[in-house]
Amino acid sequence: MVINNKKRILFIAHEMSPYLELTDYAKTLNELVVKCNDSNMEVRVIMPRFGVVNERRHRLHEVVRLSGINVIIDNDDIPLLIKVASLPTARLQVYFMDNEEYFKRKAVFRDAEGNWFDDNAMRMVFFCKGALETVKKFGWPPDIIHCSGWMTSLIPVYLKTAYKKEPVFANAKCLYTLQGNSFKEKLGPEFLKKARISNQIKEKDLELYAPSTNAALNAGACHFADAIAIGDTKADKKLVDTAKEENGATLLPYNKHHTEDVEEYLEFYEKIGAAG
Repeated sequence: MVINNKKRILFIAHEMSPYLELTDYAKTLNELVVKCNDSNMEVRVIMPRFGVVNERRHRLHEVVRLSGINVIIDNDDIPLLIKVASLPTARLQVYFMDNEEYFKRKAVFRDAEGNWFDDNAMRMVFFCKGALETVKKFGWPPDIIHCSGWMTSLIPVYLKTAYKKEPVFANAKCLYTLQGNSFKEKLGPEFLKKARISNQIKEKDLELYAPSTNAALNAGACHFADAIAIGDTKADKKLVDTAKEENGATLLPYNKHHTEDVEEYLEFYEKIGAAG
């Protein structure tokens, strides 16, 4: 029997170069993913298939063997279409979560007039649960789950609650990259109800998320994550201090030197994995 000792890194993000660049971190993430792959790690990436992602240019195609996943949220049975593309300059695959209602539109979080989409909360919950259900379908147990972007902020709490007993996540450590707030709106009154994913999560586990602001999402993610990386200079340092004091979360400080930052992430993955 062949034993695979390669470290498995799963990246879940709502932006990554060259598919979508909303912040500078999209380029950092691309370099980090490629570096991990070149360092003999097993790497997979999961993103939303926003309508602004050009399918023809990036050669996205449906993954037939993963078809048939439906994401159940608050008694709604929502079809999930999974597409895949090969990342340029690297032999690794990027999986895109797609749905006609939530991701077909040619915009990310706002319409042409700059108005916040009313269903951003549902899009976020659908993406987070859909990503974890897809990993279950893979049958590919990651060692590190690296989440970046507020749209992934429910992943840490889901891993500690609804997905805690899933064998595929039994040994996974969750890292959340904390960035500055990028929106001032609230996700709306239905957010917490949807985030409980059909009552699989207790209300008290979502208390930090309850204000439904960008800051609240980051607070919840930092509380439940096993480790936190500072993604930019605008990140809320108080959240990090609280997470370290209350949960003993491991911290990777921000490094303004781009290349060194990528190298430090690789060392950080080893540190998280060794923490047991």
